[in-house]
Amino acid sequence: MINLFNIKNTLILFILLFSLIGCGYTPNAKFSRDVLGEKISTSVIISAQDPQNTVVIKDAVDKAVIEVFHASLVTQDRSDSHLVIKMATPTYTPIVYDENGFITGYRMSITLNITKHSKASSKSYNTRGFHDFSVAPNAIVTDQDRFKAIGYAAQRAIKAFVAQVSAEGARAKK
Repeated sequence: MINLFNIKNTLILFILLFSLIGCGYTPNAKFSRDVLGEKISTSVIISAQDPQNTVVIKDAVDKAVIEVFHASLVTQDRSDSHLVIKMATPTYTPIVYDENGFITGYRMSITLNITKHSKASSKSYNTRGFHDFSVAPNAIVTDQDRFKAIGYAAQRAIKAFVAQVSAEGARAKK
C-alpha cells in the first residue's frame, strides 16, 4: 500500500522548491558582494564633537560587513573595497510627553556618509537611521542610554546602506 501522506508532502516540497528556483530569487548579500567584493575594509572618521561614538559606529559597520554582506573583513591593502564612514552629529528629538509635560521618549537620529573606494571607482552614499527610546519622566539621558541609541540608529543606517548597495547591484545585473 502506498503511503499517500509521504507522497503529498514530497509533492508540496517539490512545488515549493521549484517555485523558488523558478522565480530567480537572489539574496541581497549576493548583489552587495557584486558591488563591494568579497573582501572589505572599514575606517571611521572620528567626530570632534562626539569622539566616543566612533567605536560604536565602527563596531556596527564591521558587524554588518560580516553578517549582512557575508564578506571578509580585511586590512585596506588586501581589500576589494574600502568603506570610509563619517558620522554627522547625532540628534535627539523629544517625541513623547507625559500628562505633566515631561519628556518620556526620544528619537535618536543619525546620518552616516559612507564612501566606497575600490580599484574601479569611488562612490559616496548618505544614509540615515533612527531609534526611539523611553526615559523616566524628568530624567536625564545617561551615557549608556545614548550609546545604545546611537548603536541601534547606526545599525538602521547601515541597513539602509545595504539596501542602497543591493539595489545598485541588482540594477547592474539587468
